[in-house]
Amino acid sequence: MITDGALARLVRASADRTAAAESEVCDLCAAPVPEEHAHLYDTGQQEVRCVCRPCSVLFAQGGAGDGHYRLVPRRRVRLPRVDTEVLGVPVGLVFFVPRADGTVTAEGPSPAGAMRWEVDAAAWQQLAATCPQLAGVEPEVEALLVNTVHGLDHHWIVPIDDCYRMIAVVRREWRGLSGGGRIWPAVERFFEDLTERP
Repeated sequence: MITDGALARLVRASADRTAAAESEVCDLCAAPVPEEHAHLYDTGQQEVRCVCRPCSVLFAQGGAGDGHYRLVPRRRVRLPRVDTEVLGVPVGLVFFVPRADGTVTAEGPSPAGAMRWEVDAAAWQQLAATCPQLAGVEPEVEALLVNTVHGLDHHWIVPIDDCYRMIAVVRREWRGLSGGGRIWPAVERFFEDLTERP
């Protein structure tokens, strides 16, 4: 049996390309990034992008990008119960993102991705007056993440990439019209795994 023939070389090359394609790379310079890496928020596309450590330094403290890219902070703060009823959002799994222009959006997961609607900015200010930590939420890149489904009581200030991870969990686990039996245990595990970070 010939182990180093043309076919074997082709199979190895294809496997190498597949492995390379599956590893994450920096969306700016294409350098490989480790599993734990920084993210940039693209304000134009409203997307989170992976970034390597050297590229992330360029965007620290509002550096490069003229605001088009914002470095996503790592801070996570668990809050006491926040009464979000004033915001008029009738769902129990949702995140609220203050925007640079003063507006606030609420986003909730669905099998197709995030559903988004605008929240009354005055209601957000009213809520922030009762919970001072909300006044420090960085526009675009941090959010108030809430889960009150099935009697749970999770309220967090998190980086926006955590919110998108939660949406990915919902999309991955959703089955049928109502979500099926796997979705809520997976969402509960997601919240159990959140840890506070300064």
